[in-house]
Amino acid sequence: MNHYSDKQIEIIHVAEKLFALDGFDGTSVRKIAAKANVNVAMISYYFGSKERLLESIVIYRINGLRLQLENLIAEDLSPIEKVNKIIEYYIQQVISNIDIHQIIQNEISNNKREFNLNAFAEVKKNNLALLKYVITEGQMQGLFNESVKSELVAPMIIGTVIYFHLNKSFYKDILTIKNNDDYDDYLKNDLTIHLQKTINAILTNET
Repeated sequence: MNHYSDKQIEIIHVAEKLFALDGFDGTSVRKIAAKANVNVAMISYYFGSKERLLESIVIYRINGLRLQLENLIAEDLSPIEKVNKIIEYYIQQVISNIDIHQIIQNEISNNKREFNLNAFAEVKKNNLALLKYVITEGQMQGLFNESVKSELVAPMIIGTVIYFHLNKSFYKDILTIKNNDDYDDYLKNDLTIHLQKTINAILTNET
């Protein structure tokens, strides 16, 4: 787990907003330093480079999801209730960080520069392990189908939300959604319920 100081977290928040607003290439380290009221050398000391800073943003956000999942496992809820909560957490996490998710995926797919994804992958593996724990719990209680592959659940959630985001104008039109606030509400409510019903059906299907 990565531990960040208060000053590092402040820099992460500033950089996250600037990356989302101006893009990775459009945001200079000098601009981040000015907005965070630190000197450029401090950013270099804490993160090493702008690429490492972007990685830290993603890891910081994903770690937040990990803490939610760990706390959820300890709650006195049925496996299906936990799964529904996990779906809510994943959707909220993607919606809150959609621009950063898109930026880093673009950077990786375009292979513009080198990224060290080991820490990023490790956090994702931990989150998937927690999801698998809940699904296995349901399988051991005879509630979930034994053939369900927990590794495929998270991509269903994340992929659906990202697809909606990439086609935002189209879905706002066909769903007659007037503004961005209503669109976010649709994702948090209608889309969440749809994914919960779909994944619940997959988990409990006997075939």
